[in-house]
Amino acid sequence: MLNKSKEKLSSEERYLKIRRVLISVLFLNWGVASAKLFYGWLSRSASMTADGFHSFSDGTSNIIGLIGIWIASRPLDETHPYGHKKYETLTSIGISIFLFLVCFNVVREGILRFLHPIVPEVNAISFLVMGATLAVNLVVMIYEKRRGIALKSDILISDAMHTRADILTSSCVVVTLIGIKFGIPILDPIASLVIAGFIGCAAANILREGSRILSDGVAIPNREIESVVLSIRGVQECHQIRSRGRGDDIHIDLHVLVDPEMDVHRAHHLSYAIENKIKRDFRGVTDVVVHIEPVEKRGEKNKRQI
Repeated sequence: MLNKSKEKLSSEERYLKIRRVLISVLFLNWGVASAKLFYGWLSRSASMTADGFHSFSDGTSNIIGLIGIWIASRPLDETHPYGHKKYETLTSIGISIFLFLVCFNVVREGILRFLHPIVPEVNAISFLVMGATLAVNLVVMIYEKRRGIALKSDILISDAMHTRADILTSSCVVVTLIGIKFGIPILDPIASLVIAGFIGCAAANILREGSRILSDGVAIPNREIESVVLSIRGVQECHQIRSRGRGDDIHIDLHVLVDPEMDVHRAHHLSYAIENKIKRDFRGVTDVVVHIEPVEKRGEKNKRQI
């Protein structure tokens, strides 16, 4: 009972820390978005406005993440014996869908600018706004990615990828502003389409990883698990290995062949040794099911085949 309470407390602390990161990043993202959108509107820059909407979507994804974390932090119950952690992954997929919608809007705006060109106004303030927001985004991405890896959070990692795309698009806007300053205004709508490409790629990466988890894709390569299990004394063979789950909640089950003379007591202790070894060697493993089977003698195997 003591171990379970500690594990629950650790889980609560994890979700609390993720929630704090999301709230902090939310205010920073909306501050950056407001600056880009306001000045993009004043200067009539399609690329800066598109980048502002991208930054605004960062903040919106933070809100979606907060809702997902609230649901995912619920404890185990009778109808959810494995917990609610996959809601965090489901939320990251929701963020990717939102990004696809932003991508569509940016593409539409870029095409309209090709059809109806507008020469944006570029001055020192334009570069100052983009430089400041770029620096804030860089700090946010590094901080959020590090916390996401440390806390094994799908939401923080996917949101950091979102912010990384924002940094790339902001860099693209800076290049565009330089091009406009040198008399190449066509770079503005072109840059907005490039920005849409970055947004689409970020969305696709988040969707692919989230789909792998929700469809129970392999969490740890079978070869690595087999190598660890075969190193344990008493194990002769290992097969039918399966792993699934998120980085912080991996479930593994496998079949282990042992000496047919091994008694139940020793087999029971061996299964515990295998479980503990796997949990020590692979971070994030929360559940291991070991099926102990006797190795068939050659004569018995031949009789069964006949």
